[in-house]
Amino acid sequence: MTRTVIIGLGNDYRGDDGAGLAVARLLRDLGAIENGGDPAELIEAWTGADIAIVVDAARAGDPPGTVRRHHDMMDLPCGGSSTHALSLADAVELAHVLDRLPGELVVYTVEGADFDLGAGLSEPVSAAAHRVARAIFAAATTT
Repeated sequence: MTRTVIIGLGNDYRGDDGAGLAVARLLRDLGAIENGGDPAELIEAWTGADIAIVVDAARAGDPPGTVRRHHDMMDLPCGGSSTHALSLADAVELAHVLDRLPGELVVYTVEGADFDLGAGLSEPVSAAAHRVARAIFAAATTT
């Protein structure tokens, strides 16, 4: 049996950075995990998984609510600012060095608009979080 983990990254107190957490909450019935950006917890959660699906907010200059599915980790946004202690790309690199990557890593990024303290999800990001959750649910329940 294939072991799949779904992990939503983010910070509810930083506006659209909560996109990954919103997706994890929508997929709670599938066992989705919320992660506030702790790279050690992230690596521990996906260690030994056949497939890890991670959802995180992004600032890549796309229109707010743009969803990207990354399968090749070389195209993950690197560097720049992050509301997490380490960026997702940093955690992937660390897991690679530690030989603790899952068999397959799929990352969904949702382009955010507002990362200010205290702001909730913007409308485009909220809608995108629902789209991502539906896509992951459909894939998880058809395999």
